[in-house]
Amino acid sequence: MKPNYFIIPLVTILTAFLGGRLTSGGMGWYKTIKLPSWTPSGSVIGTVWTILFILATISALIIWNQLAHDSRFWWIVVLFILNAVLNVGWSWLFFNQHFLGAAIFEAGLLGLSVVALVILIWPASALAAALLLPYAAWVAFATFLTYNVWSLN
Repeated sequence: MKPNYFIIPLVTILTAFLGGRLTSGGMGWYKTIKLPSWTPSGSVIGTVWTILFILATISALIIWNQLAHDSRFWWIVVLFILNAVLNVGWSWLFFNQHFLGAAIFEAGLLGLSVVALVILIWPASALAAALLLPYAAWVAFATFLTYNVWSLN
């Protein structure tokens, strides 16, 4: 079996674990702030993120297998890693530092990283790129939600 079948899921699990730890560490504070009435429940958010991480993992595996010898390959790998860092960084800014304004900006960067991945991946695999579209949509929603939380607090 190729090492990417272990490395990519491991990176995904590490990203989800770190983000989850940072999020759970800030839940006491989160329960005290004002939220829009349309804020999804924690179970919905957790389910959505689980699905998105699975889709992103599949996308990364497709790309690794199709583009390993392509000049775009390492750009895409670096962008996936940057995306993971931004993903964890949002949790740190929002839940641990309570920097809501910075979290809005950071969420925008996260969204741009997903869009950049879709654009770079699409010529090689429309399927791998399409698997990231729900992620892009969710991050756009999460950015809007973050803005609304900032506005209320």
